[in-house]
Amino acid sequence: MDMTAKTDRPIHPVILCGGSGTRLWPVSRQSFPKQFSRLVGQESLFQATARRLSGAGFANPVVVTSADFRFVVREQLAAVGITPAAVLIEPAPRNTAPAVLAATLWLERQSPGALVLVAPSDHLMPDPASFRLAVSTAAGRAAHGGTVTFGITPHAPETGYGYLELAGTAAAGEAAPLRRFVEKPDLAAAQDMLSSGRHLWNAGIFLFRSDVMIGAFANLAPGLVPPVTRAVDDAKPDLSFLRLAPDAWEAVESISIDYAIMERSSDLWAVPYAGGWTDLGGWAAIWSEGTPGADGVVQEGHVLALDCRDSLLRSEDDGLQLVGIGLDGIVAIAMPDAVLVARKSDAQRVKDAVEAMKERKVAQATSFRSDRRPWGWFETLANGERFKVKRIVVLPGGALSLQSHRHRAEHWIVVEGTARVTVGDSVKLVSENQSVYIPLGEKHRLENPGDKPMVLIEVQTGSYFGEDDIIRYEDVYARQ
Repeated sequence: MDMTAKTDRPIHPVILCGGSGTRLWPVSRQSFPKQFSRLVGQESLFQATARRLSGAGFANPVVVTSADFRFVVREQLAAVGITPAAVLIEPAPRNTAPAVLAATLWLERQSPGALVLVAPSDHLMPDPASFRLAVSTAAGRAAHGGTVTFGITPHAPETGYGYLELAGTAAAGEAAPLRRFVEKPDLAAAQDMLSSGRHLWNAGIFLFRSDVMIGAFANLAPGLVPPVTRAVDDAKPDLSFLRLAPDAWEAVESISIDYAIMERSSDLWAVPYAGGWTDLGGWAAIWSEGTPGADGVVQEGHVLALDCRDSLLRSEDDGLQLVGIGLDGIVAIAMPDAVLVARKSDAQRVKDAVEAMKERKVAQATSFRSDRRPWGWFETLANGERFKVKRIVVLPGGALSLQSHRHRAEHWIVVEGTARVTVGDSVKLVSENQSVYIPLGEKHRLENPGDKPMVLIEVQTGSYFGEDDIIRYEDVYARQ
């Protein structure tokens, strides 16, 4: 029997949306990591991943993410016309093995023996059709019980990736037995593996049958099975999401799928993939994916480069002009609240800088000046001892919670669109150039009844302006 023959069974993508992407600071931060940012092209990496794993032969995806990003996931999927089969919310990060097991258990209950394709959400693969063909080719092997990983054909002695060692050689798109996983090597070992023709970069993408993977966990990582199973059994619906049970999840070990399962499994196969791929692990990778001029300079946004070479200059704000003069091998990333300047060869050290800023409690280490919410976003424009000024953007149909504050009053001025405003027992429409005052302690709500984003300026006055000074009475997004 030809186990590499294609199968007509649908493939169920599982997209993992964890990680903080600190090596791409300041664009990627803990509050909005790289998979949701537009780093290359007009879509986020998450959107590109979802589109790559959609269409003929693919079922709707299962997404595993945290509570902080559940509305971002829903919003970005809707923007590219994809409806998830489920969005599983992890109560706390526990690495990839528990996330994969939870999604696999959920899928096994919906479709026993489902073909499951696990993929990270933050990789760049500019030729999705080629990757889909490789997945289709590998599906037969997985349908017959094999576990298939997709390795990237290396083109350089990269020391930042793990490797897959094949038992022999295989042509692109054909599965070959996998001998072992190799940790990130030193340069000499990486050069040897590159020349061997039997090694691939480990992309962390796996295809398997759900019942087979559950059996592998039972044999190789039995301690994970009871708490993850309880977390799925006791999961609670939350709007269109499914929250894994936090009490059960607390007992789950944090471990990667490679360590827990793959490195000790049998019947492992690898499909070499020679198409374009990068995990965009740092600013040097962003430079290599750009379109440099004859001088090797990649420019994004409002940038002027004079006598520069081999550099990346990127402005992330329309109102911010970045000028480089005489730069050579430099990364310069400018944002309204933070600027990064580093040698391209030192770009991997950005992660160390983020950790140093965290220790000093620098807000920019983890968060942006603008803050996203399920109803839209807000940006702080000015701060004073007794006041704060924000710009608030409410998406069409969006509604803030019915709330009150103990320590501040608010004055709202609508500058674009029309707002429906509740203050106490009064509900009225407030149009452009009109304003409304919210006394301290008064219940109030802001809604956008229109079909375009509504923008207002909020002036807060009082003694304390923290987000924890919110008493919620009703919330359409079921926030605590």
